[in-house]
Amino acid sequence: MLDAAWTAGVRYIDAARSYGLAERFLGEWLTARPGRRHEITIGSKWGYTYTGQWRTDVPVQEVKDHSLVTFERQWPETLNALSGPPDIYFVHSLTADSPVLDDEALLARLTRLTDEGVVVGFSTSGPDQAAVIERALRLGEQGASPFRAVQATWNLLEPSSGPALARAHQAGWFVVAKEAVANGRLTSRGDNTPLRAAAESASTTPDALALSAALDQPFIDVTLSGATTIPQLESNLKATRVDSAAPSDLAEDPASYWTTRSRLPWT
Repeated sequence: MLDAAWTAGVRYIDAARSYGLAERFLGEWLTARPGRRHEITIGSKWGYTYTGQWRTDVPVQEVKDHSLVTFERQWPETLNALSGPPDIYFVHSLTADSPVLDDEALLARLTRLTDEGVVVGFSTSGPDQAAVIERALRLGEQGASPFRAVQATWNLLEPSSGPALARAHQAGWFVVAKEAVANGRLTSRGDNTPLRAAAESASTTPDALALSAALDQPFIDVTLSGATTIPQLESNLKATRVDSAAPSDLAEDPASYWTTRSRLPWT
């Protein structure tokens, strides 16, 4: 998959401590291909510990802990797995109930990380994404924030983070869009009839049309693919060649969207 992505021109790769062995896979791939590291931007995340044991039927896949203790444990693990630092290190899933934005010791430690040349950011999820982003931006206005990047869900069904992401982009933050195909709901196996019809009319695939909508947002710097097979990747990359616009009236109520997302089965 990494070779196929590289050949296709992909130069941003997303990983996390809780994505199984993702960091190690990436680190080994780079070690075996000297010279590529400086051409790739790596974003990784800390704050979750993977507990899924390579099974989709276990009750808990990952455990969230945004403490300084967890950061101090996971940062060396990331360095070891990648054989060096990522370009961007995100707090994984910063939500309204997270203590991060009030943890002065952790914020100071993350600020020291920026002094070492690593861009510090956070990812966020849930119906309160926009409020979390806005609070982090206000922290920056007070001069007490290490954050210069954000990764958030933005897609045709759940675009509510858009205005906050636009303000982050205007403030000079690096903005990454995740879940642009809504965990499969905006792909050929989804049930979104208007998108499927629009994709057929444009002679493309629903996922490509959905991804192109994210790529068209002026405040988004990178849109993640999430493909797990080469055919999926090839289909996703058609987004760069889509001329037709996706339907603009697919947005759902954020609370309803996230409730539906929480009920999607592991595949």
